[in-house]
Amino acid sequence: MKVAIYSRVFDETQKRDIQLFFDELEKEGIQPVIFREYYEKIASHLTLSATIETFSHHAELTNEIDFLISLGGDGTLLDTVTLVREKTLPVVGINFGRLGFLASIGREEMTEAIKALARRSYIIDKRSLIHLDSNIPLFNEVPYALNEFAIHKRDIAPMIKIHTYLNGELLNTYWADGLILATPTGSSGYSLSCGGPVVFPESRSFVLTPIAPHNLNVRPIVIPDNTIVSFEVESRTDEIICALDSRREWVDKNVLLAVRKENFSINLVRLNENNFLQTLRNKLSWGLDKRN
Repeated sequence: MKVAIYSRVFDETQKRDIQLFFDELEKEGIQPVIFREYYEKIASHLTLSATIETFSHHAELTNEIDFLISLGGDGTLLDTVTLVREKTLPVVGINFGRLGFLASIGREEMTEAIKALARRSYIIDKRSLIHLDSNIPLFNEVPYALNEFAIHKRDIAPMIKIHTYLNGELLNTYWADGLILATPTGSSGYSLSCGGPVVFPESRSFVLTPIAPHNLNVRPIVIPDNTIVSFEVESRTDEIICALDSRREWVDKNVLLAVRKENFSINLVRLNENNFLQTLRNKLSWGLDKRN
């Protein structure tokens, strides 16, 4: 079995856990293929096989690779979406960050997770993606996201007007600092912090959440994910910011934007005992009352 390993940074305080991770892979007979930039950061700090393989581009993730393991937080896992692309390669998120909502496997579960991969005793969660179409090229070869698409005003510019259409019919004109279109996966992230609802991953929906709306009677709305959502923006500045997950581009305010459900999905691996409800309770502390 081969697994690709992706991470962005190496912290000396994580050295023991990272070494344990590679030792456990070797113990289970799993061959790692490490993202080249990450390998260059860890090679002098860890004891690794001299015959270890590396990769640096999504095209190098061939059919020989069984899984892609993300070592880091949720941001690191979001990066893997741009590597996996339309491949059905399952993604395993081991949390070395803070919250770990997507990268839900904790360091203390690392050994158990590697054994589960070797024995194929895990569950695959299919998560939908969103795709961005525009009248100018944006985001190169990866115009899609796992969490959300967002429109923002630039810097300290005045609020913007975002004319929003559902399948060509006007929904609303948002006077706001911006607007978020979130997937069910992204509903527990940026959208939630702006007052949006949490929806289940299998709910087949999008969430439209305004950012600091001028009209207080405007609220988030849940719509079917077979809807094409298009936008026209008015701004006093020449540019606005468009974001797909953590990737951003500054674009002309006259750009035409449309978002739809992507034709492919991403496969997230979870251990049998970890489900969405448990993640909600554990990560968001739902139901926690210090009085009891």
